[in-house]
Amino acid sequence: MTVSITDVARAAGVSASTVSRALRGQAGVSEEVRAQIAAVAADLGYTASRSASSLASGRTYTIGVVAPYIGRWFFGTVLDAAEKVFSSAGYDVLLYNLGSPEARKRFFTKLPVRKRVDAVLSLLVPDEEEAIALRSLGVPLATTVGGVREGFTVVGIDDHAGATSAVRHLVNLGHRRIGMISGASEPLHWTTPIQRRQAYLDVLAEAGIAHDPELEADGGYTVEGGERAMTELLAVSRPPTAVFAQSDEMAMGALRALRRHRLKVPDDVSVIGFDDHELAEVIGLTTVAQPVAGQGAEAARLLLQQLDEPQGVPLTRVGMPIRMVLRETTAPPRPRGPQ
Repeated sequence: MTVSITDVARAAGVSASTVSRALRGQAGVSEEVRAQIAAVAADLGYTASRSASSLASGRTYTIGVVAPYIGRWFFGTVLDAAEKVFSSAGYDVLLYNLGSPEARKRFFTKLPVRKRVDAVLSLLVPDEEEAIALRSLGVPLATTVGGVREGFTVVGIDDHAGATSAVRHLVNLGHRRIGMISGASEPLHWTTPIQRRQAYLDVLAEAGIAHDPELEADGGYTVEGGERAMTELLAVSRPPTAVFAQSDEMAMGALRALRRHRLKVPDDVSVIGFDDHELAEVIGLTTVAQPVAGQGAEAARLLLQQLDEPQGVPLTRVGMPIRMVLRETTAPPRPRGPQ
């Protein structure tokens, strides 16, 4: 016999509406009760009818996700966390990987998500025309990158504050020749490298350290790029005694380059990253930690909340916490003449 939602409710000792809210990830149900209901539903073999739910609600029970570079750790981690929240609420994910300018232009020209999704999670920063196109869908929108944007719920961190703490840490250790490995903002309109670079410049000015353009190199937010960038920095007439890498992956590449040049970290060069990558602790990397998975999960929860309470959930910007994690890759500079 087919198990109904009423059967689950009776076995769990709750109402059918509570079962519905719990299995769809809606608010108003404690985690203890939600877990109990999920266990009862699993024991009884209950599966919600997607077609019946769609006909009753007019929903597709699909969330569109647009992202660049899904193979990279940051985007993959955000997507994985968001998908888990969507899946537990009974939603599928329709993923669009827009890692090239051509794919991005094609997506925003044709908008293939129209009438196919109930909401959109954007892991890229849309320009104004792209934002207008997404708003024209008439569905809840959320993003985990960039600043405040009309029509979007934004979940993210303060990139300037995080980078400030990283560079200030190096200054407080006594470093004066501080390099930076960054990534370009084009062609994906990222604000992250811009804000983190500005923080670098601001801290140098605050400390009375003259900015030397030779101490900046582009690492493209990859391990390989970080290695190339660190090699460039080592080739300047007065190499840095410390380096701020705008991502942990670039910091890992920098460490590889320093090891290849027979330089010790942090004795010869200090390195600090940003993210707290899952491997950062393994290699002892000092970094600025951000809750990457937490941002994806929170953005997903807010989208689902907007779907369930379209008139009661205001668009907002949720600031996620950041913190400095001190490990083994930073130390005061060794005395060796002017720095």
